[in-house]
Amino acid sequence: MTEWGVGSEVGKLRKVLVHRPDISLRRLTPANHDNLLFDDVLWVDKAQEEHDAFVQVMRDHGVEVFYLHDLLTEALTAMSDRAKSHYIYQIVNEYTVGWALADNIREYVYSLQPSELAAHVVGGLTKKEARLDWDKLSKVSVSAAMANDETFILPPLPNTLFTRDSSCWIYKGVSINPMYWPVRRLEAVNMAAIYHAHLMFKEADFDYWYPPLDDDERLNTADFGLASLEGGDVMPIGNKTVLIGVSERSTVRMVEQIAKNLFAKGAAERVIACQMTRDRAHMHLDTVFTMLDVDAVTIYPKVVDRIMAYSIRPGDHEGDFNVTKEKDFLTAVGDALGVNKLRVVPTGGDMYQQAREQWDDGNNVVALEPGVVISYEKNTHTIQNMRDAGITVIPIQGFELGKGRGGGHCMTCPLLRDGI
Repeated sequence: MTEWGVGSEVGKLRKVLVHRPDISLRRLTPANHDNLLFDDVLWVDKAQEEHDAFVQVMRDHGVEVFYLHDLLTEALTAMSDRAKSHYIYQIVNEYTVGWALADNIREYVYSLQPSELAAHVVGGLTKKEARLDWDKLSKVSVSAAMANDETFILPPLPNTLFTRDSSCWIYKGVSINPMYWPVRRLEAVNMAAIYHAHLMFKEADFDYWYPPLDDDERLNTADFGLASLEGGDVMPIGNKTVLIGVSERSTVRMVEQIAKNLFAKGAAERVIACQMTRDRAHMHLDTVFTMLDVDAVTIYPKVVDRIMAYSIRPGDHEGDFNVTKEKDFLTAVGDALGVNKLRVVPTGGDMYQQAREQWDDGNNVVALEPGVVISYEKNTHTIQNMRDAGITVIPIQGFELGKGRGGGHCMTCPLLRDGI
């Protein structure tokens, strides 16, 4: 049986999920990139080259790399008719394509081969690409009548590039995350399909921290009210401790949900809720803080020094928490790791260069093993600070990949990582 689980942020990385830049990024334009949460359009061919080089670095260090498109294709192939219908209904229904079109689009999407379906649910499906009798449908559907050839029937999901966010492994279980922005929520539906239907996961023994299975052993990825969580805010740092940022995109409501479920199974003994300011420049905890070694972290001081930390532990009575406000964030992290004094590597350069390198993901690095990390090469001052602290830094290009505001940490969803 294949093993899955993430025991730390810096233990040996063994299996990881990524998504190679695809057609969804080719569909970014100056007119729509803001709505799709990108700051610019990407040169996709170059982004693919950069991503391929990033993947090769991981493979050279013995990491087994899985591609999201491949896993989704294989999951769709393995699904029963009932499971596939349920999956498609979450994507195509009266609220996503319109009441009068829903049946026709569902039937068409269902007919696609698994690889083509996987490509369209991530890359988007235009009216022109959907091979339907649109003249006929325009007489019965307002949505069809108003649409032009380039109107998206299914929206592109370009943020799928950042596999960290839609799901995250915490010790011996996974959370399929209720995303903050509506344009990202279907990413979680795709991840639910992979974890629930792909044979690698279906035959494995792990917990779902969120959402729970319903009576039909299905995952409900929609009913989350005002709560939201994204994996860039979640860090299982080891010693049965999890950091969760309360940020632009993750709410304290979901911190409590995850803590409750972790404590119920004894998977964690402490969750540190990290209250951050809400800002696009530091949308997640991992944009200002990541781990470099068992006792070393990189931080953007301007934000991290202002984080308020609250430790949550199981309460004395069932259903209760024991909540403690910490002196400061870094002290709480060091205490949880059992480290007398953390080695803290700040963003490099003067105040202007620090702001630039934080924006360019200088603090968003991914560890391959303790003391070995991957970073965008353009963050020269921060890289030098890391090397001065004894960290081995492997630089990669990220001139195009970085336009989505995510580095190596954001672009990886660890599936199997050693503890510390």
